[in-house]
Amino acid sequence: MTVTLITGANKGLGFETARQLVEAGHTVYVGARDPDRGRIAADKIGARYIQLDVTDDASVERATRDLAEAEGHLDVLVNNAGIPGGFKPASDTVADDLRLVYETNVFGVVRVIHGMQALLESSAAPVVVNVSSGLGSLAVTTDPSRFESTLKGLAYPSSKSALNMLTSQYAKSFPRWRVNMVDPGYTATDLNGHRGTQTIEQGATVIVRMSLIGADGPTGTFSDAAGTVPW
Repeated sequence: MTVTLITGANKGLGFETARQLVEAGHTVYVGARDPDRGRIAADKIGARYIQLDVTDDASVERATRDLAEAEGHLDVLVNNAGIPGGFKPASDTVADDLRLVYETNVFGVVRVIHGMQALLESSAAPVVVNVSSGLGSLAVTTDPSRFESTLKGLAYPSSKSALNMLTSQYAKSFPRWRVNMVDPGYTATDLNGHRGTQTIEQGATVIVRMSLIGADGPTGTFSDAAGTVPW
């Protein structure tokens, strides 16, 4: 049975991804900070709850120990947890605004991958999916035909650009792993106040697709439901 961990999975895209991967036959661990919400979400879809706060070293260490004891390996890691941080004008943005967002969107991914590294190495075909955004693409955000080019902000877009580079470097550093990033698209979630034009099911499509690849799948790529996303 494929063992999968999804961070920030008690709601939104993480929850829908967990639901679909349970249906696909995975043993899915719903990572969430809040035990009550996490357990309720996991129980709804036949998944398992694991307490996980990606901004806390001790929480990641504890989750790693729990997974090691329960499963002994990790096949698929979906780094879904993320925060928007608000879109302040650049003139009003200070370093702490970026630090808050980076703690989850960037440092949290590094923290979880480092913590879970030995468990991923114990898998026959390790897969890591990093949930990025078109807002992290320099090409997309400078294309006047794209909605993303109309949004201005330093914290969230730059955090996703940083995540994209992390993905590229992890893919090169762990050639046996399949490490990819995905853009779910403008999906109606709490992250954007449910203003997104896609359903949760539509947004989860590419996350699920890249979670299901095998050892012969791509690595170091950036994609959405339609195909390749320019960097």
